[in-house]
Amino acid sequence: MSADNIRCELCFRFCSIPPGGRGNCRVRYNLNGELVSLVYGKPCAVHIDPIEKKPMFHFLPGTRAFSIATAGCNGHCQFCQNWEISQREPEETDNIDMPPAAVVENAIKSGCRSVAYTYTDPSIFYEYTYDSAVIARKKGIKNVLVTAGFLNEKPLRELARYADAANLDLKGNAEFYNKVVLAELKPVLDYLRIAREEGIFIELTNLIVPTLNDKKEDLEWLIKTILDSAGPDVPLHFSRFFPMYKLTNLYPTPAETLMDAAHMAEDMGINYVYVGNLPAGEFENTRCPKCKETVITRRGYMTPEIKLVDGKCPKCGEKIPGVWR
Repeated sequence: MSADNIRCELCFRFCSIPPGGRGNCRVRYNLNGELVSLVYGKPCAVHIDPIEKKPMFHFLPGTRAFSIATAGCNGHCQFCQNWEISQREPEETDNIDMPPAAVVENAIKSGCRSVAYTYTDPSIFYEYTYDSAVIARKKGIKNVLVTAGFLNEKPLRELARYADAANLDLKGNAEFYNKVVLAELKPVLDYLRIAREEGIFIELTNLIVPTLNDKKEDLEWLIKTILDSAGPDVPLHFSRFFPMYKLTNLYPTPAETLMDAAHMAEDMGINYVYVGNLPAGEFENTRCPKCKETVITRRGYMTPEIKLVDGKCPKCGEKIPGVWR
């Protein structure tokens, strides 16, 4: 590495960035020997979403999340649904001036119970996420990370002091990561382990992409890996793929594939399995794994009925893992 280069240590890529250059994410810049973020306080996406859209089903259901993102990403998923901002440079997106204090202020004014760092990845706008999360914690607002899980251990443990929950994408096996995400699997599994050690409430999402990670052996590997890494009580969301970005040649995930995956996960021992981007009936609701009582009813992103009593099944008293208040 040249003496003039700066090594970025945020993610697994450890980019060596020359003077005037940028990292793989396109937002971290070597300015006269100092590594700076080009997106701090400059989100290109700001929305108020149901928390269920993240998707988070066991974290403050029925509440809203003030959701922000900036340009850039350190993954390059060929199926990315947000590629118009994730695969662009900050100069190419329409950005808003919104410093961390304004993020939290807007969340409170909007009646949101949480701030979600989402759409691209909070590791890309790490400093912005961190500073916003510190202020949010002081104001009693929760922090939710919606992430691909490429953040290295040191910055993750620092952020974990202020993070309450995360939805982590577990996209597939190592070959899938290498060929379709253009990234690596190991950092994601490390992220899952560290986040659990730090007490962040975790939910997992797997996008099932036809012909690429939808084989029976792919799904069996995924479910076994989840059981080994996170146990049977982690909420697992199977999500439907729609043709997007560089995979417009493929077809949407068949409903049968999603339902078969959900039944397989249940049969293998996952207690809370959901299906997204598809009206899924039984796999929209939360059921008690002990007595099968429906304890949370959902209709898309709406949550019309929550029967839990102090976080427990009202019928048998089984504790349902989650953050309910």
